[in-house]
Amino acid sequence: MAQDLSLQSGPITDLFPPIPEGDGSPYRLSQEQVDHFQEFGYVAGMKGLTEAQADRLVAELTPIMDPAHPGNALFHEFHTNESNDPNRVLFHALGAWRISPAFHDLLWNPAIAIPASQLVGGPVHFWHDQLFCKPARHGGVVAWHQDYSYWTRTQPMAHLTCWIALEDARIDNGCLQYIPKSHTWDLLPITGLAGNMDAIREVLSPEQMKAMENPKPIELKKGQITFHHPLLIHGSFENRTERSRRAAVVNFFRSGTKSMSNEPLLKGVPPTPMGAELSGRFFPRLFPKN
Repeated sequence: MAQDLSLQSGPITDLFPPIPEGDGSPYRLSQEQVDHFQEFGYVAGMKGLTEAQADRLVAELTPIMDPAHPGNALFHEFHTNESNDPNRVLFHALGAWRISPAFHDLLWNPAIAIPASQLVGGPVHFWHDQLFCKPARHGGVVAWHQDYSYWTRTQPMAHLTCWIALEDARIDNGCLQYIPKSHTWDLLPITGLAGNMDAIREVLSPEQMKAMENPKPIELKKGQITFHHPLLIHGSFENRTERSRRAAVVNFFRSGTKSMSNEPLLKGVPPTPMGAELSGRFFPRLFPKN
């Protein structure tokens, strides 16, 4: 088995600049961007990665997509169609930060961690990461859903998602899409992530159904990022192009978030007792440092 990088409680490469002291300038979002997030449930289009950083992440992504990779057992989840061609693999996994130095250090990227702290309204911790790879000409979709519907094992709801384009994400290759202002809706029943984009309609009111008619495509250039609220309805359609669409996700929570289960919160992570705050090796505090 490969070395478990979760044992390293800070950056192990020089891929990203160090997180600065103080308020995090110049990585902070503007007040206009924060206001947009609060009104619409998302803020998009910021530069999270340089070209070189995105290329490094993609280079480290390809080998860990192989089920035979020596670090495979460290993933919390691993889903792939196991194609021999990495450009034809439909892939979703949690836990890359434990296996890849670049994805490990992505957590401490100040262009992501500092805005995350602003948006959760306090010190920010890492929750878990995700990888999403849609190969060329693939029908795989991520159905409409709310992230927090899968995270109710932690409370209060003080979570945040950062979606990072590792290559250009456009409408035709399955970019992320949002239902603006749906973060003001109640938590909905889970209707599944794969296959049926319309499954969520079974649990929507007529007013909510009408809002679903006007999704907002979030087209991003390689290296750009978007943040969204844990109740915001989002999903992505199939890739209809000859190019892949690869993305990384880093999920966060605010200090003080507690476990609501005596079971492991993620596969391979020791349980956090019910009522205890999440912290430590698997849920490190990112910003501010102390």
